[in-house]
Amino acid sequence: MCDGFLAQPKGFATKAIHVGQDAEQWTSMAVVPPISMSTTFKQSGPGQHAGFEYGRSGNPTRDVLERCIASLDNGRFGLTFSSGLGATTTIITMLQNGDHIVAGDDLYGGTNRLLRNVALKMGIEVDFVDLTNLQLVEQAIKPNTKLFWMETPTNPLLKVIDIRAVSEIAHKRTGIVVVVDNTFLSSYLQRPLDLGADVVMYSLTKYMNGHSDVIMGAMVTNDEQVYERLKFLQNAAGIVPSPFDCYLVNRSLKTLALRMERHKSNSLTIAKFLETHPKVEKVLHPGLESHPQHELAKRQTYGHSGIMSFYIRGGLEESSNFLKALHVFTLAESLGGYESLAELPSVMTHASVPLAQRQVLGITDGLVRLSVGLEDVDDLIADLKQALEKA
Repeated sequence: MCDGFLAQPKGFATKAIHVGQDAEQWTSMAVVPPISMSTTFKQSGPGQHAGFEYGRSGNPTRDVLERCIASLDNGRFGLTFSSGLGATTTIITMLQNGDHIVAGDDLYGGTNRLLRNVALKMGIEVDFVDLTNLQLVEQAIKPNTKLFWMETPTNPLLKVIDIRAVSEIAHKRTGIVVVVDNTFLSSYLQRPLDLGADVVMYSLTKYMNGHSDVIMGAMVTNDEQVYERLKFLQNAAGIVPSPFDCYLVNRSLKTLALRMERHKSNSLTIAKFLETHPKVEKVLHPGLESHPQHELAKRQTYGHSGIMSFYIRGGLEESSNFLKALHVFTLAESLGGYESLAELPSVMTHASVPLAQRQVLGITDGLVRLSVGLEDVDDLIADLKQALEKA
């Protein structure tokens, strides 16, 4: 154990740097995998190609990234997509009219919107359930349930879901696929496949890329049948990333372990500071003992990332004053980059979530979400302190 969380096994950073990167696969022996921008590939005869035929169906640069990403989750198969929501859309496209999804009640606003406004119109049933309550998980399963969709920690309330327990309940019925959106932690801090999930999904835009300059998604699985279905849909629906973006994410994975350690330490230091501030009502961070699932987080993760939320005392006026007064933190959506960001979910990332659902969950105008970056932590605390004074 390390800091109360699981101890990181050896070899993660080595895999991130070397898997799929063999120089011998290129005639040039390039140490850094080259970018292959070609949309088409020469065939030696009709239907006789050297592994690639058309850029949508497969690309050498994308192949390198998919192999590396799969290894980091201890998975056999990796797939990348043009965005995180593109990956989510591909999963939904696996289903058909009359199927049922059990989804977490606290999700990224775009995922919530996709399930409510797209999946439901396709004739797919969706129930939003508090997956921290295992009794509700049991009760949510129907004869037509085909998919469980969960985030853990959740967005933006940072609830931690027991992946192993939920997966065991879901797998009592054959044919149910359990998907975990692992965007908030990355494969460095949590590996859902090891805990019983069937598919792990990412918005690579966030921590996996970590530089706020690429939009991309990914999925990893050990189930060959699920992989073949998703691979077919990746090609058939055309939700693929550009080779250049794949090159950038592949580059970024080389520093993932280093970056996540800094995100982890910075955010916990800031969370402890915020807990002591008189203008802060409550801090949501799984690394704090005050978090309701703190012990669970220690059992299934290797630490917590830079994403966290807190309730400022007051409402929209106070939170707006606070956010506008920040200098080092940038008021912007998204998360997981090297820079620190702050946002107000109720009117930004989660504005598309129905008001009634936001009220039930506690996504109020006083809930602020932080993405703590890699800056010097003393500078970040000083920035938060002066902004809170103006709230």
